[in-house]
Amino acid sequence: MSLRSPRWRLAPEVGALELVERQVIACHACPRLVAWREQAAAEKVARFADQEYWGKPVPGFGDPNARVLFLGLAPAAHGANRTGRVFTGDRSGDFLYAALHRTGFANQPTSVSREDGLELTGAFVTAVNRCAPPANKPTPIERDNCLPFLAKEVAALRELRVVVALGAFAWEGASRVLGASTTVARPKPRFGHAAQTQVGAITLLGCFHPSQQNTFTGKLTEPMMDAVLSRAASLGGLAVPPAR
Repeated sequence: MSLRSPRWRLAPEVGALELVERQVIACHACPRLVAWREQAAAEKVARFADQEYWGKPVPGFGDPNARVLFLGLAPAAHGANRTGRVFTGDRSGDFLYAALHRTGFANQPTSVSREDGLELTGAFVTAVNRCAPPANKPTPIERDNCLPFLAKEVAALRELRVVVALGAFAWEGASRVLGASTTVARPKPRFGHAAQTQVGAITLLGCFHPSQQNTFTGKLTEPMMDAVLSRAASLGGLAVPPAR
């Protein structure tokens, strides 16, 4: 369910998430990322030349009562940095939201803009870094500057049971945030597709990132992603729709 849906206006969690959203959008902590996101928004690309870019940090999106959080790396320069919604407007998002729809988390299989009617049920989507990074590679300092936002989102999602880390970078970020308040198993759990570990009350699942590098080569297929998402739904106590 969208944060902006009237149905959720009175929920106490919404206030906390909206506060984090405002803090994210106002952030200027990383000069390199600020310069890059604004440069991408100003220069655009030919296919989006007629569009107004968001050009700011991108907050999380989804159901305030989410039981499953999907965690990515960072906004794409001409994806979420353009649309203002995480995983929206690029091929990675196309793959992710189609999977969320197939597995019952989303009311539609596409995500193209902040006003396209997309609603999530039982799910919240966010990223470790909130600004588009050059070469899609945030530095460790830039990662750590952003992690407090993720920690606040996790704290605000009172029903959260599962975090799905989309890629090794997200796995590391999630491990740092979740492990800050509990004991993490030793040796430290390693990322892998369908990897699973318990961090306190939260189950951490691994999934290959739905980037073109993975989806075009067959490293990540629709059935592979659907299996992880269905597992996440089951662990979160959500109904899993029959396979399509």
